[in-house]
Amino acid sequence: MNVRGKDYRAVWMDGRDVVVIDQRLLPHRFALLRLRDHRETAEAIRTMIIRGAGTIGATAGYGLAQACIEAARLRDRRSFRAYVRRARTTLIRTRPTAADLKHAVDRVLAASESVTGVDGAVAAGLAMAARIADEYVERSRSIAEIGLPLIRRRARILTHCNAGWLALVDWGSATAPIYLAHRRGRDPFVWVDETRPRNQGAGLTSWELLQEGVRHAVIADNAGGHFMRRGDVDLCIVGADRIAANGDVANKIGTYQKAVLAHENGIPFYVAAPSSTVDPLCPRGDAIPIEERDEDEVHWVGGVTSQGRRARVRVTPPGAAAANPAFDVTPARYVTGIITERGIFKPREIRQCLSAM
Repeated sequence: MNVRGKDYRAVWMDGRDVVVIDQRLLPHRFALLRLRDHRETAEAIRTMIIRGAGTIGATAGYGLAQACIEAARLRDRRSFRAYVRRARTTLIRTRPTAADLKHAVDRVLAASESVTGVDGAVAAGLAMAARIADEYVERSRSIAEIGLPLIRRRARILTHCNAGWLALVDWGSATAPIYLAHRRGRDPFVWVDETRPRNQGAGLTSWELLQEGVRHAVIADNAGGHFMRRGDVDLCIVGADRIAANGDVANKIGTYQKAVLAHENGIPFYVAAPSSTVDPLCPRGDAIPIEERDEDEVHWVGGVTSQGRRARVRVTPPGAAAANPAFDVTPARYVTGIITERGIFKPREIRQCLSAM
């Protein structure tokens, strides 16, 4: 995607370093961050310097490739394997809900263990990590094409959180059809949920849409139902962090509310995600682990003052407790369809996505 006239991905590898767009600084500052080893990469995932299921997956894959490079100094194949497997555990523990993270890390691990010799293992790990990132780009481009027919001219679309190119290496999932519709002259309009407590909609989705020139308005999370009831929303498209085998969907906290409201108001509710987000070993949404994050994310809000200085202010009274689940589960019955790079599937048919060509 384009930023100030230059094309970027959300993450890539440069030599031994993993390079990411530092999402903590957006929308007020655009900067790149170099992660020098797999531990720095794991910490960047854990602290949400980068976030979004696909970008987490690609970054974690690169992180395990870094671990392969680091382990090469050991030269002994058994020591190499033990080091890389420990790195795998470090990376997987960073964000428990996202299916893409484990999917990518295990593919890089399998590639590195499929060849003999340390040098060959390093090369295989690096090649697989690069392949995974490229696959996310191709999948998101396909999601754009497959989802495009859902967006008629001047359609009004409601999103939740950020499922844009920052979250899926390039193009995005929920935003991919929107970007393509815009480029094809359909002039879509997007209602952007702010998505408390981390405000990824207000800070990231809005910033992305501005770069692309897509018409939109940021709305408070509680305003979505108002616009739906008034007839100002034609469809909803959200992303996903994990999709269970029965079609239940885990996504950013607040997604469930929007799905129920869309159902009540007769508005189509679509989930857009690459097939790697589908977890066939997870039978239903209740089995998806829901990440509980630090309550300070609820107590404190960051931004820029009128003088242009970054600041962090508390919005709750001292001594108050807070709960901070990062995701919720939307039951399959509220999902109209799941847009993947392999087609649009009914939730009950989502297993077919894994075998469709």
